[in-house]
Amino acid sequence: MNEHAQHDVSGTKAFSPFPPSPEPGAFAKNIPFLNAFAFLKMALLPMAIITLFWKDQIGLSLTEILFLQAIFSLATVIMEFPSGYLSDRIGYRKALFLASLLGISGWTSYTLATSFTGVLVAEIQLGMSYAFVSGADSALLYETLRQDGREEEYAAYDGRMTAWAQVGEASGAIGAGVFYAWFPLLPFLLQIGIWLTALVVCYQLKETPSEPFEATHSHLRHAIEIARKAFWGHPGLRWSIILAAFLGLASFYPVWLIQPYMQEHGVPLAWFGPVWAVANLSVSLGSVTSYRLQFHLGPAGILCLCAVLIIAGYAGLGLTGTLWGFAFYFLLTFMRGIQGPFLRLVLQKQSARPERASILSLKSLAFRLAFVITGPLVGALADNLGLQTAMIIMLGCFGALLLPVMLVFHKRTVPVWQ
Repeated sequence: MNEHAQHDVSGTKAFSPFPPSPEPGAFAKNIPFLNAFAFLKMALLPMAIITLFWKDQIGLSLTEILFLQAIFSLATVIMEFPSGYLSDRIGYRKALFLASLLGISGWTSYTLATSFTGVLVAEIQLGMSYAFVSGADSALLYETLRQDGREEEYAAYDGRMTAWAQVGEASGAIGAGVFYAWFPLLPFLLQIGIWLTALVVCYQLKETPSEPFEATHSHLRHAIEIARKAFWGHPGLRWSIILAAFLGLASFYPVWLIQPYMQEHGVPLAWFGPVWAVANLSVSLGSVTSYRLQFHLGPAGILCLCAVLIIAGYAGLGLTGTLWGFAFYFLLTFMRGIQGPFLRLVLQKQSARPERASILSLKSLAFRLAFVITGPLVGALADNLGLQTAMIIMLGCFGALLLPVMLVFHKRTVPVWQ
């Protein structure tokens, strides 16, 4: 049995069966490195032009593009909960390291893709990569703060981490259109270098202490129990996950439709990178202000604000047909920034250390699974009825469903606010 030496008052060594408690601030360096990792994981140069790449270089239709993203989401769904559960067992730092390796592999595959199948192979690898990131970075941040008794500050630090992520995506997008015009594969080649840098950052992270896992039953049974708790046994968790899926879908559909929407309305190609950058900066702004908005508006106020932004965003995109109509997309990205830290804090407060990444992964799983089911349908609507009509239909759907979901969520999570 390992024993940990410590000095008693006489200066001689005494022994204790317990490991020494971490000194205050021992894990503080994780915060800047997590911010750096967030910046790098979202510095996605290809994203500002990816739909154009699929359409013009690979020859995909909008239906195929949304179907492709559904498969990406399916790959993430398949790996989402297992990766979160594995993160809780092996450590969050190792999970982020694996995510970086898969990111390098996925973007390398993109440089070799010439068909739907080639893109599919790359997307599956990237889906697995983001499955390992999902939950692990947020859980490591929460545990880092918890070591110093500062977990109540989580929403503020989560907002900052999200802001760094969106600044990273905005920075990557600025020159994406120019890079693409020079050489269509250049954004993908640069992306490989970004993930190599992320791999180095992962080495600098420090794993937080974990509670011993009591192997009273199999890992499979333990994982099933966590899933049962999240979806059936704990109403607060269940409705937090459902609301997160709804709000995630509301901001995710336009990600894949805004580029052809802009192209259809005559927006110059040179604008695509800056528009993508502004969209991500608006997410950053929403995430940074989320903590203060929660303080001033309260949970009910945050929910109302998100609903108003969704309705206004889709109404603007669906009812305007001008060059500048794409600006309504920024309302949806701002909403995405607000709801992320808010809902992650709600989930963290309702989770324990041995299940923290698992619960966060289940949230992402629910969102991805919902997109697998609905994404191709949205793509078919856009192909057959037009982009603006598709936006109006989505406006009606979200308008009808969001209010009842938000009301039940608020009722079921009342203990969190008390």
